[in-house]
Order: sequence, then C-alpha cells, then structure tokens
Amino acid sequence: MLVNGISDSVKSMSFDNLWRVVGQTPLYVINFHFKGEQRTIYAKFESSNFSGSIKDRMALYILQRAYERGEIHPGDTIVEATSGNTGIAFSAIGRALGHKICIVMPDWMSRERVDIIKSFGADIISVSKEEGGFLGSIRITEQIKASKNNIFLPCQFSNQDNAAAHFMTTGPELWRQMRDISITPDAFVAGVGTGGTIMGVGQFLRSQNPAAKVYPMEPAESPTMTTGYKVGSHRIQGISDEFIPVILNLEELDDVIQVSDGDSILMAQKLSQQLGLGVGISSGANFIAAIVVQELLGGKDVNVATVFADCNKKYLSTDLMREEPVRDDYCSPFVEFLGFSVVR
Repeated sequence: MLVNGISDSVKSMSFDNLWRVVGQTPLYVINFHFKGEQRTIYAKFESSNFSGSIKDRMALYILQRAYERGEIHPGDTIVEATSGNTGIAFSAIGRALGHKICIVMPDWMSRERVDIIKSFGADIISVSKEEGGFLGSIRITEQIKASKNNIFLPCQFSNQDNAAAHFMTTGPELWRQMRDISITPDAFVAGVGTGGTIMGVGQFLRSQNPAAKVYPMEPAESPTMTTGYKVGSHRIQGISDEFIPVILNLEELDDVIQVSDGDSILMAQKLSQQLGLGVGISSGANFIAAIVVQELLGGKDVNVATVFADCNKKYLSTDLMREEPVRDDYCSPFVEFLGFSVVR
C-alpha cells in the first residue's frame, strides 16, 4: 500500500517499495463451534508483513513521517526500546533504508526474538528486571540520545504516528475486506502493547460506524490497564508491558477484556493443530477475547474482528511448545474449528 503524501525526496529512500510488502494482509474468516453454536470471527493475518508481524506497519509509517519532518536523516542510527516484534520490524526496515540499529529490550524475551534481531545486524542492549525492565529500556534509549549525535528514537509508546499507522492502513483494510463480503464490523478487540493498534483501528472503524465497539485486551495475570500499574506477571509476550502507554486513551475505548495466558497458549496451539494457522500466543489471546466480546454483545450473530499479530516461529522456546494444563474456566476447550476462508 502506498500512503498518500510521500514527498519526492522520501520516495528515493525506497518507501514505495517497502509499502508493497507491508500491509494489505489477508483477512481470515474463521468458522468454529463454541458450546454447540456455529460462529465466525474475523482476523487480520499480520505475519505476512515484511518482517513477520503487525509492527512493520508502525515502524515503516513512523520512519516515513520522520523523514518528511526532517527528524531522521541518512546515516542516523535508530535506537528503540521494545519487547521484540517492534525491534525486529525496525531492524529489518531500518536496514532496508540503510540505517544502523540498536535495540534495547528486557532480557526475558524469547530467544528467537533476540536471534532474529541479531540476524539483521542490529546491536542489542539487554535490560534486567533489576535495571528497570521496560521502563529502564526506555531510559537507556533517552540516555543514548542525549550522549550521541545522529540518533533517532521512534518512541513507539508515545509516538502518535504509531496509532496513525493503523488508522491509515489496518483499519481501512479491515473495513474494506469485511464490506467486500457484506459484513459490517460490530466490534474490534486486540491486546494492548503500545496501544497503537487498538487506538488506530478503533478510531477508523468508528469514523465509518459510530456504533462500533472497541475493546482493549490484557492478561488476567497482569491487569495493568485495570489497576493502572504493574502487577503480577504473564506469558503473552508483546502486550501489557508494565505500564499504560501515553498513546493509549482508555476513555475512548470500551471495557477492558481479560484473558488468561494459559488459555491463550491452548488457543494458539489449537489454531495451529486444527487449522494449520501457526500464530503466536497473543493471537490465541485475541481470538479468545473476540469470543468474550461476542458473548458480551449478544452471541453468535455479532461480527467481531481482531488481529493475529505474528507467527509461532518466535515462540518455539516458550510454553507455546509445551503441554499446558486446562482449567475449568478456560474458553479454548469449548472451541472446535471448522475451517476458514480468506479475503484479500
């Protein structure tokens, strides 16, 4: 997808080519039985992006706008704090644009995420819980910026271009794809990392359908949005990063949906084993959240959309590949997938 308003000077940096491999992801129409009822959930399959996740949209859009505003120049080093997918996206897209990359990330992220970032030639600074975790990572990027020249900080947690990327790309794609099959989305739900996806997609859907519901999702084991501060721990990498991001405005959204990490793991496993959809743990969580939203809004006839943010290949060393115990309050045991169709 080519985003309008790209200047001639920025086009020379290959943004046109990169937009051809970022965005325009397929919409999966997933049919399943839940407690005896046949249902459908709609999910954007984001692992088909350039580096394999939804974060490519944000990374490319932020860099494009930064070039247009003169905030980044050829030869600058991109330095970003991340839990993984954003680091991979900036590493791949940054290298494609000729930049050096330095990623600052907590040291408890999956081995695969670290290795993929390194494979793009990026430098990694690991930060322990004792050194501040995610907030410590952000402070380190600010220290690097203050001490060195020619540094660009994307600042994904506070940069409004993050949400704008999804308002300009993900939201319109989802709306058009669902309308192509004569469906109007009643609700959208997604896990919150930076808040960019839920804010951008939500704002676009409501610009088309003011009655649309927009639900942020968080791990039940670490309800940061509900409590307002870091509490507990969870296994859904990429969401609930210890604090409420600046770009997330909960007053503009509907109720927070909580999903257990164990249930999310089981659902991601089931999506892979029954449908061949190799998705990450957050995708399992998003699918469960979509079912919860259907239940809240009246059941099987409610059209709920979500995103499958990335693939399972970044979780091969995690609990996604281990046997997960089933609890009585889980949703996943009651889901039996029937198949899916694809909308381009």
